[in-house]
Amino acid sequence: MKVILTEKVKSLGTIGEIVNVASGFARNFLFPQKLAILADDKNSNVLKDKQKALAKKISAEKGQAETLKKKLEGLTVELIKKVGANGRLFGAVTTQEIAKELEKHGINVERRLLTVDGSIKSLGTYEVKARLFNDVTATFKLKVAIDAAMAEELKKQQAEAQKRNADKKAKAEAAKAEAAKAAEEAAATEE
Repeated sequence: MKVILTEKVKSLGTIGEIVNVASGFARNFLFPQKLAILADDKNSNVLKDKQKALAKKISAEKGQAETLKKKLEGLTVELIKKVGANGRLFGAVTTQEIAKELEKHGINVERRLLTVDGSIKSLGTYEVKARLFNDVTATFKLKVAIDAAMAEELKKQQAEAQKRNADKKAKAEAAKAEAAKAAEEAAATEE
């Protein structure tokens, strides 16, 4: 069923858009909430008449999106995650986690508006795009860092591993030298 949105609907679209939805969704949610009207000839003509009022709503929404874009541009959000010994994250960073982190900074962006190229499965800095309105897109940085306590633990583990490797190397060198000495003694006794 085609409907014309009269308000911004989170998972559907913005004001004035004609979208195709399930008839039950339209009858049971959109129409009673006055979020949409049926997209027929009569309502299309009414929509054209209301275009000025809708234009004001659209410009207000766009203004809010522009304000939000100014807040997001140049922002660097740091996300602390747990990391395995190989430097890879346990799981991946999701847009929901990014949205929650933005809320801590006082910026409210829906997670479905956030996009990241590829998946975030390791430490580093990534570029995140937020599509705030039809033609308003903001870009900000996401820095995925390791927990300080976990970093210390990983350093200790790496130091222990290096020490074990050095001990193994020293034992191997000692065994090699002992084998060479035994070979020399065996050669000397044969002569």
